[in-house]
Amino acid sequence: MYQDKVVLCASSAYEKKFWLNDDFEALPDQIKQELKIMSVLFTEDIGGILSMEFDEDGTLVMRVDSEESDYLYDEIGSILKIKQLQREKVELLEALELYYKVFFLGKNASDLI
Repeated sequence: MYQDKVVLCASSAYEKKFWLNDDFEALPDQIKQELKIMSVLFTEDIGGILSMEFDEDGTLVMRVDSEESDYLYDEIGSILKIKQLQREKVELLEALELYYKVFFLGKNASDLI
């Protein structure tokens, strides 16, 4: 069904906006709220645009882009912050990957656990 990257959500320090892909509207409200808080705090602290994307095998990847003229964007800080989020939010991120693999890629949950 899905061949390329699928964006789960994104947050922009430039537009001061958070976006959640409509395909993930079925996620529990608590999960959606956690994604929003995580993303917005990241872009407020680091700057740029954070997007959380699933690659073709269902791995959740955090990608950060910035405008070339954004001298306040903290590139080193973004790498460190992503590593911190991956450590602190490991259960959430793994659960999102499992959700995506089962409901979007059609894999059997018992094979993935």
